[in-house]
Amino acid sequence: MANVANKVSWSSKDDEARPGENTPLLNGSPSASQSPGLSRQLSQNNFFRIDRLTTVNLDDDTAQDQDGDPSTYVSKEITHNENLLSLKYESLDYDNSENQLFMEEERRISKIGVHVLEIKRWVVCGFIGIFTGLIACFIDIVVEKLADEKYKVVKENIDKAIEGGGLSISLVLWASMNAGFVMIGSILVAFVEPVAAGSGIPQIKCYLNGVKVPHVVRLKTLMVKVLGVISSVVGGLAVGKEGPMIHSGAVIAAGISQGRSSTLKRDFKIFEYFRRDTEKRDFVSAGAAAGVSAAFGAPVGGVLFSLEEGASFWNQMLTWRIFFASMISTFTLNFVLSIYHRKPGDLSNPGLINFGRFQSEAVQYNWYEIPIFIIVGAIGGILGALFNRLNYCLTMFRIRYVHRPCLQVIEAVLVGAVTATVSFIMIYAIYTYDCQPVGEDPIKYPLQLFCPDGEYNAMATAFFNTPEKSVQSLFHDSPGSYNPLTLGLFTLSYFFLACWTYGLAVSSGIFIPSLLIGAAWGRLFGIFLSNVSAVSTWADPGKYALMGAAAQLGGIVRMTLSLTVIIVEATGNVTYGLPVMVVLMTAKIVGDFCIEGLYDIHIKLQSVPFLGWEPPEKSHALTAREVMSYPVTCFKKLEKVGRIVDILSDTSANHNGFPVVDENHEPDGDNVGRLCGLILRSQLIVLLKHKVFVERASSNLAQKKLQLKDFRDAYPRFPPIQSIHVSQDERNCTMDLTEFMNPTPYSVPGEASLPRVFRLFRALGLRHVVICDGSNGVIGIVTRKDLARYRLHKGQLEELEMAHT
Repeated sequence: MANVANKVSWSSKDDEARPGENTPLLNGSPSASQSPGLSRQLSQNNFFRIDRLTTVNLDDDTAQDQDGDPSTYVSKEITHNENLLSLKYESLDYDNSENQLFMEEERRISKIGVHVLEIKRWVVCGFIGIFTGLIACFIDIVVEKLADEKYKVVKENIDKAIEGGGLSISLVLWASMNAGFVMIGSILVAFVEPVAAGSGIPQIKCYLNGVKVPHVVRLKTLMVKVLGVISSVVGGLAVGKEGPMIHSGAVIAAGISQGRSSTLKRDFKIFEYFRRDTEKRDFVSAGAAAGVSAAFGAPVGGVLFSLEEGASFWNQMLTWRIFFASMISTFTLNFVLSIYHRKPGDLSNPGLINFGRFQSEAVQYNWYEIPIFIIVGAIGGILGALFNRLNYCLTMFRIRYVHRPCLQVIEAVLVGAVTATVSFIMIYAIYTYDCQPVGEDPIKYPLQLFCPDGEYNAMATAFFNTPEKSVQSLFHDSPGSYNPLTLGLFTLSYFFLACWTYGLAVSSGIFIPSLLIGAAWGRLFGIFLSNVSAVSTWADPGKYALMGAAAQLGGIVRMTLSLTVIIVEATGNVTYGLPVMVVLMTAKIVGDFCIEGLYDIHIKLQSVPFLGWEPPEKSHALTAREVMSYPVTCFKKLEKVGRIVDILSDTSANHNGFPVVDENHEPDGDNVGRLCGLILRSQLIVLLKHKVFVERASSNLAQKKLQLKDFRDAYPRFPPIQSIHVSQDERNCTMDLTEFMNPTPYSVPGEASLPRVFRLFRALGLRHVVICDGSNGVIGIVTRKDLARYRLHKGQLEELEMAHT
């Protein structure tokens, strides 16, 4: 069996990672045997089942347990890796360090300065909307041009083969063209930037939750994402270009808000105040919303998506700025596309996908259809749960066996060729059953195949087209345009193709494939209703195609509020608000009963320390003392440089936050000193880089006073400690941490319950919470992983294992 240590990761290749970027966060995390509180918890509460915490090093053939007993080994093969918690993911600092430098700068800002900063935030949001809209235009135009050329060539070849024979050559041509485009996109993702795989929505959710996913908002990621999604869609995969727009918008927001590009090594000396995680988080939320707005032409839906699925922290002014970015995004896309289509000023294409306007007869629905909508939602929830379960099993297989880049490319090319082959076989096999007359509004490339003159193959309408055009066709084609057998076979084949495709090493989205699957079986459901009903005028196939599309997408991704508004905005009919809401709520309830949503599944499979909205149930019996990490590495206000360098250089315990304690206090038992503040690794590295030593300040050596600008210039890629040279004489110097530490860190007593610490941590976006005793002495520290490792499983609380994945 393949080593799970080499599993597919959101980060780039391990040998390219910066030193210190993929290192553990736990500050001396104890094992179960080291924690008397945890042992007591196990003995007192039989209804808990808390597995023993084990640190597993997957890079070695065998690993000792944390107690160091060489007789106990942990196998390198982990059967269920979703029960691991990766130590490679760092946390983001969403809580400002209110040290003396920060407070002095804030006091210097005048009332006018506050207004200027607010104006800059609005300007940045405007730029985010503009550039996100332009990226969406570029993707849409290039996909349209390349797809048109591909289908034109294949259609001409098929038409010639019908007359002279040799349809197999047409199949080989179609499969080869698909495989070629998919290969380009897969090579870019697998070898250049693996984090660009998929839609990027799980990664952005993690980022906004406070998890630092390496390379997730870099310029190189954006370039690979854009080129990759173009290749995937043109390659005929069961993917959409709308989902990746959310990731693209987030990358654009992260780049513009910093006023520089670390990849291009260009600093434009603007927006320097926003160079911190707190500000960047808000702009990334705006970028995600702008991506939704550009994709669906739904600015309100974009704001709600960012609130429901992305942002962990929210306020009123942020809502307005995000809505502004969304409006600018959809307007930019609309305006540029109107020029491209030679209709300047015709703002009728607000998004990448246009569901089109439903006729007045189709819009109407009656009260007795509400139970039918509930049934549609239940079907969507069941099919969505089945989709997620199959994709879960497939992803587990990929993690174990398809972990090398070359294998990932081969799989993607295989899927591209198989998709073309299945499409061709379906079109060829159904021609005798479903030939439709060419109407007044024919499809762009109608395939006649063996149909009589003046008719076209209806199956080709679904397969021989981009997914967006197929969805619109299922929504708006007149009743009788599709044979039930055609819809049934298409639903079955496309369901499994989409399930196989999601998770490949390509840039892709799940929105459009889900809508297409749901629209197909929804239209089939509508045909069934019209056949069994004496009065069939109310059972419009297009209406139920829309309900089925909403149910299928809701059953897979479990979105409710935002998806309701997105569909209402995309269709332009608020009348559908109630039916869509009923369908989505039913799909979510039924789906959640079976399995989690697709994005949550993939977050767990990547072992990300993601914190949900609420702490796990049955966790009130655990206290902060029992879940904290200890012993804690602390510094004194006046600390020797040599000790600081030694601690930062210790790769076995690469901590990121250090409590600062009173130097006059003698350690007493678990109490290592009275808490005076907290200082971060990144701050210490900047201090060492600038040689901020007491002896240099008191001597005649000229040394400028360190300012916040020096810390912001180093953000976000702080240099590793190995790159900083400290001489032997400098090791004997002293560093005064008083001015740079956060003198008011969040701390709780050891008796605080786990849910209380969890809510404090989650609501404020904290990275560290110091645990103190009654005399304010430091006895431990809680980090994200200390909280995320507890999870409710089958009605019992379990503790996840830690792994260096």
